[in-house]
Amino acid sequence: MPICEICSEDVASEAEMRTHLLLIHLENEMPCPFCSLSGVSYDELSLHINTAHAEMPSTSSVEGSVTHRGPACTENRGKRRTVTRKERHWAESLPPGTPSIQTLMPVAESSADASVGSVCGANSRPTTHSPESGTHTKNTKERQESLEEHVALKQKRLSSPLKEKLFPCPMCSLVCRDGLILQEHVELHLQEQTINEGAETDEVASASSMNTGANRYGCPFCSLSFPDGLSLQEHVELHLENGAATGEERSSSDLTLARQLQEEEEEKRKQQEAKREAEEFKKLQKQFGMDGSGGYRKQIERNMERAVSRGNMVPTEFHRKRAELMESLATGMDDGKTRTPGLMGALCDYFRREPRDTAHVWLSADTDHYSSSAGDKGWGCGYRNFQMLLSSLHKQEPYNNVLSDIPIPNIPRVQALIEEAWKQGVDPAGASHYNNRIQGTRAWVGTTEIYSLFTSLSANARVVDFHKATGQGGTHPHLFDWVKQYFSQSATRNGRLSPRVVQTSLPPIYLQHQGHSRSVVGLEQKRNGSLCLLLFDPGCSPSEMARLLEQDTAVVTIAIRRMRKFPNHLKHQQYQVLVVEGLLTPEQKQRQIANSRTFQAERIP
Repeated sequence: MPICEICSEDVASEAEMRTHLLLIHLENEMPCPFCSLSGVSYDELSLHINTAHAEMPSTSSVEGSVTHRGPACTENRGKRRTVTRKERHWAESLPPGTPSIQTLMPVAESSADASVGSVCGANSRPTTHSPESGTHTKNTKERQESLEEHVALKQKRLSSPLKEKLFPCPMCSLVCRDGLILQEHVELHLQEQTINEGAETDEVASASSMNTGANRYGCPFCSLSFPDGLSLQEHVELHLENGAATGEERSSSDLTLARQLQEEEEEKRKQQEAKREAEEFKKLQKQFGMDGSGGYRKQIERNMERAVSRGNMVPTEFHRKRAELMESLATGMDDGKTRTPGLMGALCDYFRREPRDTAHVWLSADTDHYSSSAGDKGWGCGYRNFQMLLSSLHKQEPYNNVLSDIPIPNIPRVQALIEEAWKQGVDPAGASHYNNRIQGTRAWVGTTEIYSLFTSLSANARVVDFHKATGQGGTHPHLFDWVKQYFSQSATRNGRLSPRVVQTSLPPIYLQHQGHSRSVVGLEQKRNGSLCLLLFDPGCSPSEMARLLEQDTAVVTIAIRRMRKFPNHLKHQQYQVLVVEGLLTPEQKQRQIANSRTFQAERIP
């Protein structure tokens, strides 16, 4: 009688053995003989046993149970189970000491072969019959009943709801419905085990650190910790002190930087201001003839050369005039080419003939007019006014006795006389303004330089400053009143009523304002009381001044009209006048020289 090698059940015949194996072992779900796992196929059970119960002897017993294999067994022996890529990856991730998939799968395959071999052995085993037929019949009947009962149970089981296959995790209580899911789950267990083994050291170190760092206080500024609050407080105070020191250093650094920037800005401003002042000074030097571009002689030669180049002068005439210039410069005397004499007598005759609306006229002593020439045009008005004033002094007592030895000098000689006055110590402040040198330049001169010159010649000069306007519209009525008082003082000394036209013995007045100077040779008062000055302007040419000498009254009237200046014509901000009032004794001269060191003009008002 055949016996099932799997469950050791007796089967009546070979056909029943096939049915038994098909129904009981191949199609049925097999339980694990070592644990409660059930509901798995034979291959899954073999994998489970070789994985979870590798140390159990079941594998060898299963393998050893295969003792007889027939042709079917030989055929199935070559059909070995193929190891999947996932199973190979799972086996590679197993920890050391765990049987690999290469050793597990053959076992499973051997177990499968064993079951198949059992079938083969059952099929190849010869049928034996006992001589005792009764006993055989009894056993056959019992087996038939058992088989029918098994078939009934099988049908009952098949008619019941299909039981799901469950796969419990060998490392935890998880149960899966799919073997692949269980395999991935076990892989996670193995990976976590590897990670946990590596992290155990860190956990131990952290635990020891936590144990040693219990009840410690961490610094809020750094990573240090302290066992008590007092130590932490001292440490934090050090942080704060260092921070305050750093803040002070930063503040000090910022202050230093700000000061440095301010100094650089101040230095830059000073440089710009110095540059601007230098440019303005150069402009003033050029304007006042101190730029080194030459003086009286060079200007005349340059003008004559220009005239030759334009064809206005032939070379022979150029050389003749240049020789005359050199001779005049050598003598130091003015050549008289710009001089116009006899003008004061002509003015006196005109006002006596044409009274019209004139109430009173005061005229200075006889004075010659000197015009600017090609050598001093644009800058020589101060020198020409000095020549006019000196020409008047030469014709009067007592000036004639002192100044007769000094004829009317030319402009280079006047510059030399001014430098000699500076050498005597007159007006050192004014001398420093010109660096004590004006010869060979086109330097402008004003009242202070003429004052120095007359002081050195022992003439008592006086400077009066009208430093601001005293009338409406920027006019200077005080200037006109002062000039009237100057000219009328000699006429009222006799106590008699002065005539309508008075020619005094007073020298003309040197009148200076910004950019120009002229000579006041008289004052005219209208019937309505208004005053007007009579001026000799160096800018007028000799031909224009000669019209005053004409017999034609209309021509003289036009010429005098150019001489008249009413208050509305004089609107500069400041005016200065210079007058000569007698001579100086040697003691007075030294005193005046000493006073000139702190020279200040008399101010009106």
